[in-house]
Amino acid sequence: MFARMYKYRWQYLMILPAVVLLFLFNYVPMAGIQIAFKDFAIGSSIWGSHWVGLDNFSFVHDPQFWKVVQNTLYISVLKFVFGFPAPIFLALMINEVTHPVFKRFVQSVSYLPHFFSWIVVAYILQSFLTLDGGLVNDFIGKLGGEPIFFLGSTDWFRPMIVSSGLWKEVGWNTILYLAAISTIDPQLYEAAKVEGAGKIAQIRHITVPGIMPTISIVLILSIPSLISVGMDQIYPMMNSANQEVADVLDTYVLRNGLQQGYFGMATAVGLVSSVIGLLLVVTTNTISKKINGEGLW
Repeated sequence: MFARMYKYRWQYLMILPAVVLLFLFNYVPMAGIQIAFKDFAIGSSIWGSHWVGLDNFSFVHDPQFWKVVQNTLYISVLKFVFGFPAPIFLALMINEVTHPVFKRFVQSVSYLPHFFSWIVVAYILQSFLTLDGGLVNDFIGKLGGEPIFFLGSTDWFRPMIVSSGLWKEVGWNTILYLAAISTIDPQLYEAAKVEGAGKIAQIRHITVPGIMPTISIVLILSIPSLISVGMDQIYPMMNSANQEVADVLDTYVLRNGLQQGYFGMATAVGLVSSVIGLLLVVTTNTISKKINGEGLW
């Protein structure tokens, strides 16, 4: 083992900073999990706080908590149903573009929104959808329709979240699939053409099976997001008018933990969410290995 480590010493040295950062920011903070079982308050020590057992898990009796869980699952399932296959289809379409300049243009345009922060995206949405001077409502008014209060509507909030998430991330998420497509042997396509296979048949029988291992891995890594829809996207768009459908687990933890000072309960909610996420990953990995033989481990 040591001989192998010495042989690849420079490679290990290159990944060392990432390992150190992972340890510092992902493993060291796990010591704070004990707050879920203690009566912790600002100014006191985590180690010296009074042990309260499972008292902080009393949130399971709060009706608001289950409403938040419902909102979280509703939004996350919508984002998964539309967001998971979208980059696969986009990657397949980009791969069929033969003009190199146009292909690079499409890739650049689709990648660009990824580099906008969610605060910027929220500002863009507010500029387009606001009642007073919003481009969309101005257009609706010119067509003779009544303005729609998009930003405060419980009916429009979820479509806004799903569509803005697609616009921002679908192009960036194609990178993995395009890289996987580039590793497929071109001779397979040439042989398929000789056999008379068209583009659809080539995609179905060559391209999709060729990227299936990548799809399986991305699927496994995406499953934990079912219980974490992203506070950085939700919170800037949430207000008192749409809070009924916008309040999710992340904002619930933020409100009870940082804003109201219930650190023990907020940590307990986060711990339960993490455990559920771990179980989802293990289950999905097991199912994926049984179906197509591909998994993370």
